[in-house]
Amino acid sequence: MEKQLISFCQNPHEIYYLTMQRCRETMERKNTAEINQCKRKVRVCVATCNRADYSKLAPIMFGIKNNPEEFELEVVVLGSHLIDDYGNTFRMIEQDDFDIGSKLHTIVRGEDEAAMVESVGLALVKLPDVLQRLSPDILVIHGDRFDALALATAAALMNIRILHVEGGEVSGTIDDSIRHAITKLAHYHACCTRRAEQHLIAMCEDHSRILLAGCPSYDKLLSNNHRDDYMDIIRSWLGDKVQESDYIVALQHPVTTDIQNSIKIYGLMLDALISFNKKTLILFPNIDAGSKEMVRVMRKKGIEQHPNFKAVKHIPFDHFIQLVSHAGCMIGNSSCGVREAGAFGTPVINLGSRQTGRETGENVLHVRDADTQDKIYHSLELQFGKRYPCSKIYGDGNAVPRILKFLRTIDLNEPLQKTFCFPSVKECISQDIDHILETQSALAVDLGGTNLRVAIVGMRGKIVKKYTQPNPKTFEARMQLMLKMCADATRDAVSLNCRILGVGVSTGGRVNPQEGVVLHSTKLIQEWSSVDLRTPLSDALHLPVWVDNDGNCAALAEKKFGHGKGVENFVTVITGTGIGGGIIQNNELIHGTTFCAAELGHIIVSLDGPECSCGSRGCIEAYASGNALQREAKRLHDEDLLKVEGLNIKQAEPITAIHLINAARLGNNSADAVLNKASTALGMGIVNILHIVNPTLVILSGVLASYYHAPVQRIISERALQSAQNIKVLTSELEEPALLGAASMVLDYTTRRLL
Repeated sequence: MEKQLISFCQNPHEIYYLTMQRCRETMERKNTAEINQCKRKVRVCVATCNRADYSKLAPIMFGIKNNPEEFELEVVVLGSHLIDDYGNTFRMIEQDDFDIGSKLHTIVRGEDEAAMVESVGLALVKLPDVLQRLSPDILVIHGDRFDALALATAAALMNIRILHVEGGEVSGTIDDSIRHAITKLAHYHACCTRRAEQHLIAMCEDHSRILLAGCPSYDKLLSNNHRDDYMDIIRSWLGDKVQESDYIVALQHPVTTDIQNSIKIYGLMLDALISFNKKTLILFPNIDAGSKEMVRVMRKKGIEQHPNFKAVKHIPFDHFIQLVSHAGCMIGNSSCGVREAGAFGTPVINLGSRQTGRETGENVLHVRDADTQDKIYHSLELQFGKRYPCSKIYGDGNAVPRILKFLRTIDLNEPLQKTFCFPSVKECISQDIDHILETQSALAVDLGGTNLRVAIVGMRGKIVKKYTQPNPKTFEARMQLMLKMCADATRDAVSLNCRILGVGVSTGGRVNPQEGVVLHSTKLIQEWSSVDLRTPLSDALHLPVWVDNDGNCAALAEKKFGHGKGVENFVTVITGTGIGGGIIQNNELIHGTTFCAAELGHIIVSLDGPECSCGSRGCIEAYASGNALQREAKRLHDEDLLKVEGLNIKQAEPITAIHLINAARLGNNSADAVLNKASTALGMGIVNILHIVNPTLVILSGVLASYYHAPVQRIISERALQSAQNIKVLTSELEEPALLGAASMVLDYTTRRLL
């Protein structure tokens, strides 16, 4: 046909045109085929075995489902989801509008060790047909259940890539062995904590296939735990008379390696709860060996008929979040107590050995040897009704975006065979790929008299992003703006590849850092006394919060990022609008009994000196602060004594300390006398500090530091004791000491905790 068409074309140009057109069409068809091949959706199969793992997998499933152009979701349900005694919890998956591709009845009833083994065997018999039919690119498995081990075994033998969620953690019972066995079978890992990541690396897993994501359930619980209808939910489960924080949530599972002891502890827990006489929502244990005996104990004690108890087989996760969040206490040995409950600050009593080795917040009281009713009852007395700071050890609410990003990077053409990293890895665990390498960062807040500033600060002191707004005058507006700016920064941190470890706040005035409370503010920040900054910030952001005085923060900034790095004893003096500072002694910041140590600006250097903002007279701040210099500059200007050749002051221009300094430099004797007195006052105050704490180094910080440096060094050499005359005075090189100091409180603490 082509030859016939060409033969009718008498013009050679027409022949050339037709030939080129046909070549272009051929190339376009080829390119289209290649593009379509590149855009092939990744088929992800998520397998869920029980109500607990579904709460972790559901957020991932929603994330995959919401990206249909990239992923194709298949859902396999097996295990206790399909058993009536455990609530037929597959229905909640259907209610979430997921299409279940396969339902596998894999549980052999008996609730003993042999039944668990037989259940694994039954699952291995049934899974190959399902996996062969679905033919997934990636199988997502959660946790440490025996059902999950069957899934991992079948998929690994059928050459299906496995993403294991929540590997690397440590707990009690047989779960540890199962979890680590799944790790060795899995090709990719999405873990929750830095310690779990380190464990995976120590287990010789490939660094590039490990993602520190956080717990996926935190994505949902951190966004949904503040609901307006929470009391309606609580009362729907516990009755109309129950009050917030006046009930208990109990959830105890059998320990398969010590069944008889776990049954004994369960009975003692029930006796203690009966005696404690509080409304209690108790969930049935899971399907592990020993659960049938535990249910018998519960029924023998009449728990299902007891007026103080509500026994249930299953609670929807949305409701469970509210019930745990507002409970007076949670008791038992469920991982929820050591993981999710910490995000709300709910007090938890962890009984027995099932969670031994888990990372926990300060909200958890361990009763590992729970051998008497009195011991459990006493722990209820200690914990019930308390509130603890929110903990985000297991996640920050952004796990799913990280996991989806991780899934996108998986190369389905790379070799399937796993490789292990022998020997153990070097100390540095930073990974050289974007979806793993996240900068550990702090959210720093500087509450100044004029501006409110928030910054994302990296581990090395780099300010990744900074936000500045004028500081509102009223308390309510100031708090609202601070919360909004912090929330905005937290959201931005995800796209900036920064993991926020906590919040540090630098503020003027006297601060109780142990409670996060501003006791007395400076006059620059009105209505800012006896203010609890930690609680509202922690509750809103679900992050740990540290608060300290701006002078102390400046010292901490120098210790971590400045001249004070590696120096055991030094003093930082801030020379700005006021005079402040901080003292580092034996590598620790000195606060004092009533938190007024290092109020360096209020060291008195004259008995009859000018009045200070603190109400006293003769303080360093009354002589050498920016406000004091501005006051003297205005006085000289009013007396027409500030004039000097070369100094031009416009009529409407406000008089500042800069005019005073410039006048002195141009030869104005009156201005020079004022500055000489200010320098002498500051120098004498620092001499007093040297004689009291005897530091190695003095660091001058703030806008006036460069001016005061030489005079202060001279006065020390003239007026200090001989043994202190050679102490160095340096000018700070840090541009943002308040923000860096606020960040260092977070970075130093969290680094120490993680190591």
